[in-house]
Amino acid sequence: MKLAGKSAIVTGGAMGIGLETVRRLLKEDVKVTIWDLNENEIESIKPELSNFGKVYFHKCDVTSNEQVTELTKIAEQEMGQVDILINNAGYVMGGNLNDQPNEVWQKTIDVNLTALIYTCRAVLPGMYKRNSGHIVNISSASSVLGVGGLSVYSATKWAVWGFTESMRFESENLGKKGVKWSTVHPSYIRTGMFEGAKLGMLGNLITPQVKNHDVIAKAIVNSCLKKGRNSPKRPRTVNLAVMMRGILPDKGFQAILRLLGIPKSMNSWKGRI
Repeated sequence: MKLAGKSAIVTGGAMGIGLETVRRLLKEDVKVTIWDLNENEIESIKPELSNFGKVYFHKCDVTSNEQVTELTKIAEQEMGQVDILINNAGYVMGGNLNDQPNEVWQKTIDVNLTALIYTCRAVLPGMYKRNSGHIVNISSASSVLGVGGLSVYSATKWAVWGFTESMRFESENLGKKGVKWSTVHPSYIRTGMFEGAKLGMLGNLITPQVKNHDVIAKAIVNSCLKKGRNSPKRPRTVNLAVMMRGILPDKGFQAILRLLGIPKSMNSWKGRI
């Protein structure tokens, strides 16, 4: 996709991966609408981003279908249309399944999965009408393997990958091959939501922590939007998990996960929720 002149919505766009993606899109001459629940973060980035190009700011609770529907209409009015949707808004809470009340796990599902369905449904009519557009959904390295203390989050990210692949084929079946779908699968990032989480010594050698949020923003903009990649992993060695799961006997694969320290990697988690 040629990005100049396109229009994008970025959810959770006021910080972390979302903010770095917004910065990259604005540098590519893309009009951007930022949705975020945190009004303070929105206000803090306005002075910087307003100098870049056409950017619009809206407080949005993406778990509210009514808000998503209304703000999509506003985005279409302000930008003309929505060519790109980056579903970046996310929520994580670590801990064993019985450590947290059901409300916490429900919030995890609502933010990471249900909201993503709302946003896709809101922008698809316009994209299908034009037979053009690209939706990028942020999944996770935990979508390719299980992680202790991250069960519900991991479940939502497995679902995001499956949903996105299914929607790619659904769009093709409807004759809308011009609408593209991608997922991005980050491993642990040193700062932000997953600060403190880390693999064992051998695991960290093979799959080192992602150094900053811009690494993922670069994958979104360059690999997904510009090159049309379906599911880039960062670091790229996350792909080894997919390969090994397909090749090795299940017991052997599970043993390797333990050797790499993956099942206990959330024990040191202290990141932002």
